[in-house]
Amino acid sequence: MKRHIKFIQRICVGAALTSMGASCTQNPEKVQSFQYPQTPKVDTVDSYFGQEVADPYRWLEDDNSEETKLWVTAQNELTQSYLSEIPFRDKIRQRLEKLYNYPRFSAPFRVGEYYFFSKNDGLQNQSVIYFQKGLDGEPEVFLDPNALSKDGTVTSSIASISKDDKYAAIKVNRSGSDWSEFYVMEVASRQQLSDTVEWAKFSGASWYKDGFYYSSYGKPEAGEKLKGKNEYHKIYYHKLGTSQEEDQLVFEDKEHPLRNFYASVTDDERYLVIGASEGTSGNEVLVKDLQQDGEITTLVPGFDFDSYVVEHLNGKLLVYTNVDAPNYRLVQIDPAQPAKENWKEVIAEKEELLEGVTLAGGKIFAKYLKDVTTRVYQYDLEGNPENEIQLPDLGSAGGFSGEKEDTFVFYTFTSFTYPPTIFKYDIASGKSELFKKTEVSFNPDEYQTKQVFYQSKDGTKVPMFLVHKKGLKQDGQRPTMLYGYGGFNISITPGFSPSIYALLENGGVYAVANIRGGGEYGEKWHKGGMLLNKQNVFDDFIAAGEYLISEKYTTSGKLAISGGSNGGLLVGACMTQRPDLFQVAFPAVGVLDMLRYHKFTIGWAWAVEYGSSEDEEHFKNLARYSPLHNVKEGVSYPATLVTTADHDDRVVPAHSFKFISELQAKHKGNNPVMIRIDTKAGHGSGKPLSKVIDEQADKWSFMFANMEEIPYQSTKSNPQ
Repeated sequence: MKRHIKFIQRICVGAALTSMGASCTQNPEKVQSFQYPQTPKVDTVDSYFGQEVADPYRWLEDDNSEETKLWVTAQNELTQSYLSEIPFRDKIRQRLEKLYNYPRFSAPFRVGEYYFFSKNDGLQNQSVIYFQKGLDGEPEVFLDPNALSKDGTVTSSIASISKDDKYAAIKVNRSGSDWSEFYVMEVASRQQLSDTVEWAKFSGASWYKDGFYYSSYGKPEAGEKLKGKNEYHKIYYHKLGTSQEEDQLVFEDKEHPLRNFYASVTDDERYLVIGASEGTSGNEVLVKDLQQDGEITTLVPGFDFDSYVVEHLNGKLLVYTNVDAPNYRLVQIDPAQPAKENWKEVIAEKEELLEGVTLAGGKIFAKYLKDVTTRVYQYDLEGNPENEIQLPDLGSAGGFSGEKEDTFVFYTFTSFTYPPTIFKYDIASGKSELFKKTEVSFNPDEYQTKQVFYQSKDGTKVPMFLVHKKGLKQDGQRPTMLYGYGGFNISITPGFSPSIYALLENGGVYAVANIRGGGEYGEKWHKGGMLLNKQNVFDDFIAAGEYLISEKYTTSGKLAISGGSNGGLLVGACMTQRPDLFQVAFPAVGVLDMLRYHKFTIGWAWAVEYGSSEDEEHFKNLARYSPLHNVKEGVSYPATLVTTADHDDRVVPAHSFKFISELQAKHKGNNPVMIRIDTKAGHGSGKPLSKVIDEQADKWSFMFANMEEIPYQSTKSNPQ
């Protein structure tokens, strides 16, 4: 690789750009071509079942090399030079800063005589955790993550509280990485103890007596921290007052390096529950009786279904499961007789998806999803229905958890046009009262959300939410952002985002398509978009774009698509399959190299969703839609801004690096195809608000500048 260094240094210091003056004009025919960094190619070829596949940008997988670092610098210089010439970029950022500048609260949760909650004053990079004595006490700062770094890139949160309410395990993440640290604080004094745990990953902290369980892969080898394959997940127990070197190894599986293990302890500290997984769906549940120091036994064998222990009640375990119930149900299992024929059904499967189950005040709260909006029901512990919680509107609700002696619980309700609002629910009366209303600096009542259903390529009916200004004219001229995810059994439910109002107040439409692969209609919906059915996901999303055009919301010249992670794959696949349909594309932190994704960090766990190129049938399927491998020479692709980050150890940035290199080499057209590579940031979780606003401003600016006509008017315009 050394032979490339001088070349890359040269393009870093100049000659990488042409004039940007024409890039924001209203006539795309006058936009000049871009002189992209000429990314060197290497002669790397892999053979898959007799088929040779070139991988000329393999060298970009090495995030530690000087060549890669210089390439990143060159690409960022080009992108930032382009963005800086967009005349309304600063106005959009200023507007976003105002849209985000309002106080935000989380619902309180009780710890003994204290209540904890988080609050962001408006533009703080990270929310601050407060606690107070009783609901009427004076709030005091318990934990301020903003004090840990000047730029807000270090995050901290309460992972869990000890059973006696004396100690809090605090989780710390740096620069967006999945690697975590734990330390311990005494709740009453807020004093930090000497205990420190490093190199935890995909782990909580579950208390038992005077310590807690956690999961770790161990310290990575030098240079492999952000890209090395994660293998041999283990469960440890840390006892307070001891060093990490003394932590007890509780569980490991030397025969299966590609399994993950997660520990939790029932509230009464009777059972240790171990969840084992071979991927992102399907698990096995193991238990150990801690009272009798029993052996670890299998409660629910894996890995074809998903099952989660909710709680231990009177010698039985309440388990939320989709065994023989694609939409999930709640069952009672005796750990001494765990065979399925001995299970007792507590809440039977319904037509709607049972999203989750919580306990509080001696009651069961079951949250359902009906056409992608929340319904919540209260049951007694035997599964007898008692009450439906009356939510304020159609949207998303969460919370409803607490202690068995609680007489009330809190929940938060939100939708696209309903800022998150906290309610207090009285368990005995079944009545809700407003606890904390979010006051924003603009009026969401001027906008509306409606749900439509459209047909996909195979006739499947797919739901989609449309958000826009009331009274909007369907004249086919609306700048439109179409968002999707479509994978991993994840449901995309209505939620409030200040960012989308930069689009809505300029006469735009924000659309969210609830495509297959997600969990909106249970496991059947999920399986309809995974493995060999993955093309259904892309067909659903393409059909959503066609619907928006046919119903005269927009045209292809004003249609942008966006998605992150698996949604980045969605965008990459759709823009390469139908480049004519979309004007702008935003593949964010995307899985874009479908033939090698499983070779990095936790990528192997996605094989249950995608299939692996190491299997011939799945290789052929993956190669058909892998975005990196389906960029064609001489095609005019949508204006594309790929986004990734240097500390993304979930979907390593090499995916994005290789994809944009292929796109820049083969794309023939005036649309810019660029990459924005953030620093000290990861897959997205914990990103400081200042970085969020910067990125959103760049994306909206890029979108508006590349529409057929510039639809962005001003920071206060509200065209119909």
